Amino acid sequence: MEEAEKKQQQEVVVENMEKSEPAFPPSFSVSEIKNKQRRHFMFMKLKQEKRKVAFDEGTDEFSAYFNGLTNPKVLITTSDRPRGRTVRFCEQLATVIPNAHVYYRRGLALKRVIPQCIARDFTYLIVINEDRKVPNGMVLCHLPDGPTAHFKVSSVRLRKEMKRRGKDPTEHSPEVILNNFTTRLGHSIGRLFAALFPQDPQFVGRQVATFHNQRDFIFFRFHRYIFKNEKRVGIQELGPRFTLKLRSLQKGTFDSKFGEYEWVLKRHEMDACRRKFQL
Repeated sequence: MEEAEKKQQQEVVVENMEKSEPAFPPSFSVSEIKNKQRRHFMFMKLKQEKRKVAFDEGTDEFSAYFNGLTNPKVLITTSDRPRGRTVRFCEQLATVIPNAHVYYRRGLALKRVIPQCIARDFTYLIVINEDRKVPNGMVLCHLPDGPTAHFKVSSVRLRKEMKRRGKDPTEHSPEVILNNFTTRLGHSIGRLFAALFPQDPQFVGRQVATFHNQRDFIFFRFHRYIFKNEKRVGIQELGPRFTLKLRSLQKGTFDSKFGEYEWVLKRHEMDACRRKFQL
């Protein structure tokens, strides 16, 4: 009798083990384990960046603008003795950004220009530099407390150089599209661009300013959308168009000697890996 009871108990245990899930997980290859570890690492990294970005939004220099306490007012100037192409580029840029004014430096240093801008309630200072009569650099300084971003400018095309362009833009405030600014640094640069334009776009003008980030190159386009009928919508480029590449981001206003830099492009280190992008 005892032997029969032991056999019945062993059979019950075997049946339960067959019905239950396996005690050990299925075997994984080394590549699958590495991929899972990499995904987990990227997930935790993105989670940390989201917390940092949320903290930055409440404490950075643009919080007053996004809270509706200030309205953008932009001063656009050039390097010393600008040529005709650079002057036309500044004038066309002023038609894109509402409440923008173009002034010529006349040999003044930027350290003397910045206090005058602050005294006149300007919120931005844009400096267009040139080389061999072609615009090749942009300094974007947020006033009065910074930050200051330095960009390389390339592929500039003015309105007369564009085919099938639309009529000149109107004075309506455009909509702003910021595309693919995903990292913490990219989020700061996106807010830097967004604060150039008023928060309340005038949809009657049907104008859109787009900053599209692709592989750390920022492509700027300015369009007007046209309603062909109730279902079809077309776009018409107004110009100008250009491409930006971030060189550095500096805390505070422009200071080439004693400024504190948050980020500086190191070409040989950062451009070596084509999978990792900064913006």
